[in-house]
Amino acid sequence: MASNSALFQPIKIGKTQLDHRVVLAPLTRFRSDENHVPTALQQEYYAQRATKGGLLISEATFISPTAGAYPGAPGIYSKMQVEGWKPVTDAVHAKGGVIYLQLWHVGRVTASAILPNNVLPVSASPIAMKGRNMYSKKDNEVPHALTVEEIQSVIKNYAQAAKNAIAAGFDGVEIHGANGYLIDQFTNSCSNKRMDQYGGSIENRTRMALEVVKAVTDAVGAERVGIRLSPWSEANQIYDDTPYDTWGYLVEQLQARHGKMAYIHMVEPRDDFSRRTRNDTANSLDPFRRVWKGTFLSAGGYTTNPQLAAKIADETGNLIVFGRAFIANPDIVERLKNGWPLTKYNRKTFYSQGAVGYTDYPFYDPATSSTKANL
Repeated sequence: MASNSALFQPIKIGKTQLDHRVVLAPLTRFRSDENHVPTALQQEYYAQRATKGGLLISEATFISPTAGAYPGAPGIYSKMQVEGWKPVTDAVHAKGGVIYLQLWHVGRVTASAILPNNVLPVSASPIAMKGRNMYSKKDNEVPHALTVEEIQSVIKNYAQAAKNAIAAGFDGVEIHGANGYLIDQFTNSCSNKRMDQYGGSIENRTRMALEVVKAVTDAVGAERVGIRLSPWSEANQIYDDTPYDTWGYLVEQLQARHGKMAYIHMVEPRDDFSRRTRNDTANSLDPFRRVWKGTFLSAGGYTTNPQLAAKIADETGNLIVFGRAFIANPDIVERLKNGWPLTKYNRKTFYSQGAVGYTDYPFYDPATSSTKANL
């Protein structure tokens, strides 16, 4: 890959200067402790992947005790969690890196069995996911449809979580509005059958996303806020009848109301997380890129085709978000820049415990054309 590619050129997100456009995707890895507090292992993991002027987006992080509660996933709602994140952000900053925290509420994608006081999962509408839940081992529950008052409470949780993230040393936050989680459940027509101001029309279904963005930007400043969106993802049984119209409106409103946000982060239709859109060449993020005038992040499909990353960066100026390839290659920036081979990831250790498949991936040694265990 040519070292003069736009992929290795500087760019700004908000008021922060980056030295290159290779970004760590937000990747759930389940290495936090029983109180959803980050561990020393996570400090090492993020420090390994930090580069001078490089952007890391943290794993999805719960905004409240009832936002998901998956064992091993981190939170940002308690003092212990805020303190637990500080060594992580300090370690990244010591390497000259930049790190944003992804704010997460899973909505219906959980179970009362793991939520505090066994409360029901929540969503836009009382529509259950098909199949059995991985935690309860029972059929997925019909979620509680949030009332308007409860929606406002959740929005306040997003704002407070953003403040907590800044207190923990993060450079900014990314609102998780993708992949079938709570905000996406409001946005998509399949999961939102409400008849009030949060349902029905595209304007109403995108209302929650826009209100969360306003609350978070008011709390920490627009230049510290990004949002992740996935128009074609079918993750967690999600789909929309009119993706171009729905996300076209949402991006137009983000541009009009919050044009000084740090970035928009969108998942390509080729993302193989979606069964229906795997290798999709009919759809494109280009219409959204034309609307959004600020910094744009593209994710999906680059692990198996890193040459495509340089092509998209050169054609669009986008930052390119790597997931699985960044898991297995903590030094991916140098590997891409120098054309060094990439280590293959081990899917079996994505969600396991401990260092194996987490902090033990090798660094490339150009002197021996082999790998070395650590920095």
